[in-house]
Amino acid sequence: MFIVHDYSLAILFCIITMLCWGSWGNTQKLASKTWRYEFFYWDYVIGVLSFSILSAFTLGSIGAEGRSFISDLMQADPVNTGSAFLGGVIFNASNILLAAAVSICGMSVAFPVGVGLALVLGVLINYFGAAKGDPLFIFLGVALITVAIILNGLAYKKALAGTKKVSTKGILVAVAAGLIMAFFYRFVAASMDLDNFAAPAAGKLTPYTAVFIFAAGVFVSNFLFNTLAMKKPVEGEKIAVSGYFKGKPVTHLVGILGGVIWCTGQSFNMIAAEKAGAAISYGLGQGATLVSALWGILIWKEFKNAPAASNRLNAGMFLLFIIGLGFLIYAGA
Repeated sequence: MFIVHDYSLAILFCIITMLCWGSWGNTQKLASKTWRYEFFYWDYVIGVLSFSILSAFTLGSIGAEGRSFISDLMQADPVNTGSAFLGGVIFNASNILLAAAVSICGMSVAFPVGVGLALVLGVLINYFGAAKGDPLFIFLGVALITVAIILNGLAYKKALAGTKKVSTKGILVAVAAGLIMAFFYRFVAASMDLDNFAAPAAGKLTPYTAVFIFAAGVFVSNFLFNTLAMKKPVEGEKIAVSGYFKGKPVTHLVGILGGVIWCTGQSFNMIAAEKAGAAISYGLGQGATLVSALWGILIWKEFKNAPAASNRLNAGMFLLFIIGLGFLIYAGA
């Protein structure tokens, strides 16, 4: 299987993760013109599972190092497969809430608040679960990112001032998503031998197998979570599953593309985790909040009519996020 041996390459993989995790929301924005997010999300999880299988049988099965995907899957301990699967269930519970938040308040708010919160809590959880990197710079980075999240929330609050058509529901849903999302990565990381991907301990998973089991957890749990979301939507009327089959092929493909983009980031992040460490790898990947905020503000014009104060607060958010991510990179160098 393909293994990363260089820290610089691991950081590059984390940056690719950041771009993927911060960009998949664009497919939801595109589909939302004619498609409820609940319908979009069925296609999204199909895309996640499909890419995990593709990755497992390509990068996860080539080369002379490590165990191939099938060999690794056959020797996996049930405790480790269960851990990766549970990680997928937890992620799906959080991500469907994030998708709901995007549909309510847009990418430039839902991602910085929800994913930003998940970044802060998740880095701490993963660091104490598998300590790697300079704790001083890790915690400094987390502190700056925390302030950046607060600035974004204030920017959104000022943008809503004097309006009645938008409530704070989106922020509350994003916060719930972030609190849950903070825990998924630790369960996936715990299923792997983060010290040696080339010769992992017996029963432990390679990153490619872990991502596949994780994706299976996402797919299976979607029959529960998305069905509930359709029957008890956070906004709008409840919808029937039959409506999903009325979508145009191109609309379905957009949703599948969203899942492929996200799972590309997840795969690259897991591959990088051995060299970068779980806390740094996860933290940099969740820098996706910066990418998604840029998409929301510059492309989707989600702060188009906001006051100048909102723009200044968002500028401060970007600056602190970049400095905070820089500290996370330096922590593992």
